[in-house]
Amino acid sequence: MDTRNAKLIFLSGVFAVACLTQAQTPSPTTPTGVQENTVRFDDSSTATLVLQARGEGVQIYTCVKDADWVWKLKAPDATLFDDKHHAIGKHFGGPTWRLDDGSEVQGKVVENKPQAGTIPWLILAAKSTGGQGQLSRVNAVRRTETQGGVAPSGGCDAEHVGNEQRVPYSAIYSFFDTKE
Repeated sequence: MDTRNAKLIFLSGVFAVACLTQAQTPSPTTPTGVQENTVRFDDSSTATLVLQARGEGVQIYTCVKDADWVWKLKAPDATLFDDKHHAIGKHFGGPTWRLDDGSEVQGKVVENKPQAGTIPWLILAAKSTGGQGQLSRVNAVRRTETQGGVAPSGGCDAEHVGNEQRVPYSAIYSFFDTKE
């Protein structure tokens, strides 16, 4: 068993024990059934928000033969902006977010919330972090407020195999520390 799977199994066990413990000993300040330090799609997340940034760029799709001809997501390529629209980092394949301070986080999708006419909202768990900056303590990423980025609906066939399409998109990325 690889280290990543072992960590996921371990974290699943810790989560189950925490849920059992919480269910058996409700806190007077926390409603019964509310999980502490969680990240949700709405604004009711109880984890510590480390950073929020707007991503603006493209979703890169490649024409491939699957059961049929499809545009498959290759990677995002976006710039991250702070609330004053100053560039602070990049978002690219992995998926990975890297800030100008040298810190980065790579994520794995754990929740997907489809959105009509745009790419889905996502919650990702950190697979790895690096550097000494803001993202080095992040262990969850949320993508919301998406616009655009949807795979092309046509034009992928034997004549276009391997071709790439760059589709503009934007999203809000929220980076959380769920550790106590």
